[in-house]
Amino acid sequence: MLKAILHTRPARQLDTIFTSTDLQRLGNTVEVIWGKDEQMPEEAWTEAKKDASILIGIPNYGIGDVDENAAPHLKAIMEVGGAHPRKESVDYQTCFRRSIRVLSCAPAFAKMVAEMALGHALGALRNIVDADRRMRRGEENWGWRGQADICTLYNATVGIIGYGNLARELRLLLAPFKCELHAYDPWLPDTHLQQQGVHPMGLEELLQTCDVTFVLAIPTQENRKLLTREKLEQIKPGAVLVLASRSHLVDFDALLELANAGRFRATIDVYPEEPPPPDHPVRETENTILTCHMAGGIDPAFFDIGRMVTDDVEAIVAGLPPIRMQVAQPELVARR
Repeated sequence: MLKAILHTRPARQLDTIFTSTDLQRLGNTVEVIWGKDEQMPEEAWTEAKKDASILIGIPNYGIGDVDENAAPHLKAIMEVGGAHPRKESVDYQTCFRRSIRVLSCAPAFAKMVAEMALGHALGALRNIVDADRRMRRGEENWGWRGQADICTLYNATVGIIGYGNLARELRLLLAPFKCELHAYDPWLPDTHLQQQGVHPMGLEELLQTCDVTFVLAIPTQENRKLLTREKLEQIKPGAVLVLASRSHLVDFDALLELANAGRFRATIDVYPEEPPPPDHPVRETENTILTCHMAGGIDPAFFDIGRMVTDDVEAIVAGLPPIRMQVAQPELVARR
């Protein structure tokens, strides 16, 4: 029986990501080493790697050496935090040379984030949050006055920046609304987007054209502040910008300033500093819907992590490729 080190860090307690059924499945498939919520001592980790074929979770001190001497049987590294491990934590070049798969549980969060992004868009288009605030203050506008700024998602022109896991799930949720879908993703060929039922479009044209734009790209070295002030100023007046992936992609100060000025509406779930300081300007912005990085981290997503891990462990033990978790690609690791 292959051996697996199970180390989830305090942020991911075992009973929050593994149901009892999945934990039992895992134990029936591999010999589990450690399997505790607390940090595994570094010396014990180093020694256990010599026998382990699978590493689940990464301790705070990182994976350490993964060469033939340090981890001769290693087949896979499974991160359960939500993204591929940082380059400081894993020697990717050695992993690629040895065909050790580095896997991320990021797809587990895609459905939940897409659902939240859709909720944000509907909330902004239909002025739900602002109407609630006004109603509580006794300042609501009844009849046509209260409906003057309301828009609909039905038949809207929708733009997606970054067509990955989140976007694919969001496309399914948008189907009943019969939106005209456009996407900007320089990593994907136009023909691939077209086969997905999405029209490829340049970034500036997308911003100028779309009634709703979803920012869903993963952060890379190339897309820091992709949405500069100049780009944000090109957003169609009165449109909605949904920031659902990372604030890394926008000039955050410019975003707040332009939303305050009424150029467009914005919904924000992610911030440059989390939590933002109590006096941060974002807390006083107009034309915004704010949530506290809560799109993906709910129980169904967490338990899907454990299910994905267990499914792929079963595949690896059977001599098959993992299919549930996301495999790190050599061409993309250096860019993240």
